[in-house]
Amino acid sequence: MILAGDLSRAALRRQLRQARRNLSPLQQRHAARCLYRQLVQHPLFRRSRHIALYLPNDGEIDPRLLLSEAQRRGKATYLPVLNAWPRTQMRFQRVRANESMVRNRFQINEPRANPARQRKVWALDLVLMPLVGFDLYGGRLGMGGGFYDRSLAYQRVRKNWHKPTLIGVAHECQQVDRLTLASWDIRLGAVVTNRRWYA
Repeated sequence: MILAGDLSRAALRRQLRQARRNLSPLQQRHAARCLYRQLVQHPLFRRSRHIALYLPNDGEIDPRLLLSEAQRRGKATYLPVLNAWPRTQMRFQRVRANESMVRNRFQINEPRANPARQRKVWALDLVLMPLVGFDLYGGRLGMGGGFYDRSLAYQRVRKNWHKPTLIGVAHECQQVDRLTLASWDIRLGAVVTNRRWYA
């Protein structure tokens, strides 16, 4: 666990990103398999019909085994797609097995934008979210772009809105003792690492 102490969000983000990038390819593959085992038989994953995931980048834990398994089970799977305009927004677009990807402006793979295949975030059942750091209180530190927070902003004003369930996924080394959250930060329902669940 990393102690946030007097670190700024930027300094903490740098330290946590370096920690996950320091993992070897073997450690990354092992972590991906452990994450898969933590989630694949969980009732939340099993009963969800519309699931959003992401493609890993910059040392993020890899959920692609879960993506493939969800597709094998006939679930609808979605990946984030950045808007051309406004550039601060993203959507969730349905993807199928072996679909070709394009690089977005951050050089992250995503499906080619197709509004006809996009779904409102509140109509998803489960969102597995990448993160840079997490704490035991539902706090999530992202990459700093605010894309997920803007997409989920409705949850701050609609307190009784229960969809989707937000699960952060991370390496164990990304745990922080306590994150100072900004007013726009959206809390997670749980975090799943390569070792365990934090509810």
